[in-house]
Amino acid sequence: MKKEADKENADAHDPEEDAASQLDFEPEDELGAAASFKAKIDKLKAELAECKAERQQYLDGWQRAKADAVNVRREASEQYSRAGEREREKLFLSILPAIDSFEMAMADSSWDSVPKEWRAGVESIYTQLVDGLKACGIEAYGKVGEQFDPALHRAIQETEAGGSSGQITQVVRRGWRAEARVLRPADVVVVQ
Repeated sequence: MKKEADKENADAHDPEEDAASQLDFEPEDELGAAASFKAKIDKLKAELAECKAERQQYLDGWQRAKADAVNVRREASEQYSRAGEREREKLFLSILPAIDSFEMAMADSSWDSVPKEWRAGVESIYTQLVDGLKACGIEAYGKVGEQFDPALHRAIQETEAGGSSGQITQVVRRGWRAEARVLRPADVVVVQ
């Protein structure tokens, strides 16, 4: 039985014993016991410093990888958002000629001769289109009496009558914007 117990103990590996066996703890005869322990402590300090440096290297690498992952996610989100914006604007620009046609038809003098029921139906469709665009963040702008702004308006004609200098006297075609971005400038007549 004693042989079996010794055999089991020999087969079992103690991790602490394995680590201790890697270190050389036998005193060196010529240095003496105190000097030997000092040498071992210096060796352990050197190994500890090496482990700390290696740990810091791994930590730095992990932090860089984490920062890169965050940047990639943010960039992908921004690209997705920009792609959505481009598609929204593309859809708007494909609908814009129909909206312009509605506005031209309703602004014409012959619009009053159209039966009242038809006018109400067409105006309702136009309002639904404009409200749908507004719900998507796209709005029309440009009104008579506003001050001319070259970032928002395109002067297609100048006039001397009708108001103060730089004032819009007529809106030929309304402008459209998505939040702060101008999708199409308003075509206007401006006082010189």
